[in-house]
Amino acid sequence: MPSEPMTSIDSQVCESTWYAIYTRHQHEKMVAQNLTSKGFETFLPLYATTHNWRDRTKALSLPLFPCYVFLKGGLERRLQIVTTPGIHGLVSSAGKPSAIPDIEMEAIRRVIKSGARVEAHPFLKNGDWVRITHGPLEGIRGILVRKKNISRLVLSVEMLGKSAAMEIDAFQVEPVNLARQRDRNTEHGAGSRPSRDPEAIGLG
Repeated sequence: MPSEPMTSIDSQVCESTWYAIYTRHQHEKMVAQNLTSKGFETFLPLYATTHNWRDRTKALSLPLFPCYVFLKGGLERRLQIVTTPGIHGLVSSAGKPSAIPDIEMEAIRRVIKSGARVEAHPFLKNGDWVRITHGPLEGIRGILVRKKNISRLVLSVEMLGKSAAMEIDAFQVEPVNLARQRDRNTEHGAGSRPSRDPEAIGLG
């Protein structure tokens, strides 16, 4: 039985969907540049770090998610994608490219665009989920972790098993369950705005 033709709605959804490309080690920048030159929309989040050698220190810009480049749509030109030098293939499930949830991509893109200091972090799936309550990154959700009295918000791309972290002031976040309760109260016109004191909201 012949497959059904893709509708215009399906096509629009595919074009607005983000996918992940698996690349050879240290080929991420070259892949992103080559795909961009072919007219594809790519996203390669980078973070700044320094490497110390015996005689010098050098500032580097490294991929936040090593061996991955993000691609928006463009699957109708799949052959041009997979034949690009340095690419192993599209991250797929059951033979079909796997779409990355919009909420995960939006969070990573907003953090990178904001210029916030971000770095790679071991993958986290479970923990204390919080939401940023104000500022340019308001609404972004992640897992709150603490290390050496420093709070970090961990953002993950679950499909890849990869995470990134940014430093954040504990006063900028609130537990997700409290945020949901506040939203419900707002919808019903009840309650005052909860305190941002970390101790008052269980973050101290």
